[in-house]
Amino acid sequence: MTSTTRSAPSTVQATTIASSLLTVHTSGRGFVDLTAEAAKFVRDVQAREGALTLFIRHTSASLTIQENADPSVLVDLTTALSRLAPENAGWVHDTEGPDDMPAHIKTMLTETSLQVPVLNGALALGTWQAIYLVEHRAQPHRREIVLQFIGQAN
Repeated sequence: MTSTTRSAPSTVQATTIASSLLTVHTSGRGFVDLTAEAAKFVRDVQAREGALTLFIRHTSASLTIQENADPSVLVDLTTALSRLAPENAGWVHDTEGPDDMPAHIKTMLTETSLQVPVLNGALALGTWQAIYLVEHRAQPHRREIVLQFIGQAN
């Protein structure tokens, strides 16, 4: 038998929209943990209740929420994405190098935008969750992520 519970709904009036541009210099293919930067933004704008949206302004890098406890998860995710979109598959679009078209495919398979609830002034992530930028290109890149909080602030 399945059991479910739900807390009582809380209602706030959205009175604040705060935005910021986060610039990240990646070191090449892999995951960059953005959780601390996102939490700092929420604190800086004195967010209370609402939603934080993260949007990456690129088509060859993406965003995801994944486990933050065991680094082998990120290794396995990188391997899985490489198997789904290998560099040597004969892609037509190869002007920017053999890793560019696979990077576009990997972005399409993941996300360019995330939304995280903000409850009581903090990101409502689970215990083992973190927010990551996923760099799909082999070389270092400068990536821009728009952070936007909509909700009620102190």
